[in-house]
Amino acid sequence: MDLGAIPARMSVDDHDQAVALISHLPQVVSSLVASRLQETPANALSLAGNGLRDVTRIAASDPGLWVQILTANAERLVHILYGVREDLNRLIGTLENPVADGARLDMAQLMSEGNAGQARIPGKHGTPPGSFARLTVLVDDTPGQIARLLTEIGDTGINLEDLRLEHSPGRQLGMAEISVLPGKRQTLTESLTQRGWKVIQ
Repeated sequence: MDLGAIPARMSVDDHDQAVALISHLPQVVSSLVASRLQETPANALSLAGNGLRDVTRIAASDPGLWVQILTANAERLVHILYGVREDLNRLIGTLENPVADGARLDMAQLMSEGNAGQARIPGKHGTPPGSFARLTVLVDDTPGQIARLLTEIGDTGINLEDLRLEHSPGRQLGMAEISVLPGKRQTLTESLTQRGWKVIQ
């Protein structure tokens, strides 16, 4: 607490069950997806966007460390993986005949269930999901541009809640997705536009 941390009290079993779902499962799924890329041609990988980068980012984690973690919590993770396997088998069965009656509905339901789960993930500092407004700023892919953007956001006195960067393949252009409190988005948009930034809302 002296370091500013917020303690979360729970039993050992509750902790192990929680981390199996929110930490160990994402690591395993990320690693499995990334493993499919080992023989992928470079020209195909050059098309990769933030979706693939987001999903596989943690696949770069230390294998030795994760062998220890997964071994220690294997029982709880296995039960979660059983559920993932059921969902995968369901999706595979649907995609084997995607024009069958009810197939599109089944796919939509699986995606909607993902929407519902993702929407429950808390935002920064445990804030409710969807607490922030987003805007995208086009940034020249030249030295110092991100630093200048962040400095000029700071000059407005508006707190930057989150920042995601994406590069436009084949173009000397990047996109900075900025998250701020909803009531600050219009003010920030106007300020950045006046300073010469191209803002996409």
